[in-house]
Amino acid sequence: MSAVTIRPPQRRDGRALVAANVACRGLHYPWVEPFLDMAGFEAWFAQIGGGRKETFLVERGGMLAGVVNLNEIARGPFLSTYMGYFGYGIGGGAMTEGVRLVLVEAFGRLGLHRVEANIQPDNLPSRALVRRLGFRLEGFSPRYLRIAGDWRDHERWALCAEDAVAPGGAAR
Repeated sequence: MSAVTIRPPQRRDGRALVAANVACRGLHYPWVEPFLDMAGFEAWFAQIGGGRKETFLVERGGMLAGVVNLNEIARGPFLSTYMGYFGYGIGGGAMTEGVRLVLVEAFGRLGLHRVEANIQPDNLPSRALVRRLGFRLEGFSPRYLRIAGDWRDHERWALCAEDAVAPGGAAR
């Protein structure tokens, strides 16, 4: 099986990302609402960078496995971010490894102290993924995020740098 890699998206990835999002609509609903056309891609792409958001494409063997976003990156004494992610169903642990690689970036190159993932309670695959990576459940936020027109409850999961995965892949 090919190694999992992460990289920043590029404008040339637009059509492939739109096609993957359209193909995986049923997999994503009701957890996330990724863009489904090039106008949506352009709006999403325009938000990347600028210090407050880092986005990574997860790939295995040249195939898109998913997307991981580090949103609202806060500097100063907070050094924190909200992580969101979604996969394209290729399996084999690609998203777990991709998120692990993003955490190495977050706690390494970006110098963050805390990564928070807010997950809808019924999203069992996402809950299992963060559990595998050592996140701890910190609380429950009713009507936390508006998705598909509805305010949805979320569980708050977090991981701090001193509890995180080491760059070589083993847990500290």
